[in-house]
Amino acid sequence: MELSLRSITLLLSLIGTGLTAGLCFTWSNAIIPGIGRLDNLTFLQSFQAMNRVIINPSFLITFFGPVILLFLNAYLSRHTNIFWLFLLVAILFFMGVGMVTIFKNIPLNEILDQTLLETISQQELADLRQTFEKPWTRWHMIRTITSFMAFILLLTGLLFYK
Repeated sequence: MELSLRSITLLLSLIGTGLTAGLCFTWSNAIIPGIGRLDNLTFLQSFQAMNRVIINPSFLITFFGPVILLFLNAYLSRHTNIFWLFLLVAILFFMGVGMVTIFKNIPLNEILDQTLLETISQQELADLRQTFEKPWTRWHMIRTITSFMAFILLLTGLLFYK
């Protein structure tokens, strides 16, 4: 593989997509089940704390950078036999990770973030957890599956890269 803008974009796309898929996989298989065992207040406090610290430059670049890189990768491959595969990967990642995060997970995170957990009743904690946990986990599973699929398809494209 020669060093070019196209090959660098593909490699950065692979790294970003792989990191995102790994992050989503770890959340789905360790973090969510682990904190799911906690009582309502501790669960909600834990999620609130993680949501507040995860918004940082390195996370944002790693999580949303592939959206831009994948479309650039598709564009730079527009005259090749793998253009449609790379375009599919970009759309899949954009919809399944980017849009799901922005329109589904973040609004749930904001509801949780705006709640002063220590001041609400046990019933309100239970209701908030019910409102938050199942939808957030369902939408996150979509991010996990689509980021993994995008990564596998991108690796497949690498096999046909010329």
